[in-house]
This record gives sequence, structure tokens and C-alpha cells, in this order.
Amino acid sequence: MADAESLRQAAQSRAPFSTWLGVVLLFALFGVIVLAVIGPAPRGDDYEQKRAKAREEKLKTAREEDAKALSSYGWIDKNKGVARIPVARAMELTLVELAQKKPEPAGPIATPEPAAPGAATGAPAPPAAPSASPPPAPSGSPAPAQSPAGTPAPVPAKTP
Repeated sequence: MADAESLRQAAQSRAPFSTWLGVVLLFALFGVIVLAVIGPAPRGDDYEQKRAKAREEKLKTAREEDAKALSSYGWIDKNKGVARIPVARAMELTLVELAQKKPEPAGPIATPEPAAPGAATGAPAPPAAPSASPPPAPSGSPAPAQSPAGTPAPVPAKTP
């Protein structure tokens, strides 16, 4: 009886040959379908060359437009009166402007004042006495330029 039972378990645990054959044929059918779809498709050499030519043309036109904008006059905003000028002319004007200016001596380096004893308690600090000269610039930053009226001129923003 044990032999008949073990034979039954062995027969049930193994998949029949027809199941394996069905799985293999299914994979083969899938492979044939994939080859049928991919086979006649173009290989990509021609496609990539067309894309490369299109990118080169776009880059060429963009560089030509930029070169034209950098070497010609034109309006940026006519209502506000803002125009662009060629780079070479802008450099000439900047050199003339800088040649007319005389260098100014740097101001004294300001050392930080010690913290007031009332600052830790939250008490207001005593008001500073007004002076005729502007306060010194913090160390590491340029001193503000003076306009003819004696008021500090705006400092241009630094570009990264």
C-alpha cells in the first residue's frame, strides 16, 4: 500500500509533459511575435544621423542669433528707453568712464565692538551719536562710493 501511495504522490508532484511542452511553445510564440515586430524596423543609424543634423542646425542658428545680438544695436524695451549696444562699444565706453575716475583711498578697517552688558539682558542699546561721515564698511566689503552731495551712492550688486 505504501508503494501505491508513493507512486500517486510522485505522479501528482511532477507536471505532465504536455504542460512543459505548452510553456516552451508559448515562449517560442512570444519570440516569433517580437522578431516580427522588431525585424522590419529601421536600425537607428539613419535616425540618429537625422537627429544629429537637426541638433547641429539648431545650435548653428542659435549661435548666429546670439552673435547678431552681441554685435548690433537694438531696443530691449522702447517704452522704458532701454537699448542694447555691441559688446566692443560697451567695453570702450567703460574704459573711458573708468579712466575719468580717480581712485579713492580705502577707509579704515572697522573692528567689531565688544558686546554691551545690556545686550544679554534684552535691554535696548544706547543710541549712537550722529556723525558727519558715514559708518565704516564691514571688513571684506568695499567702502561705499560718495556722490557729490556727500550721501552714499548705491553699491552695484555683485554677480556670481
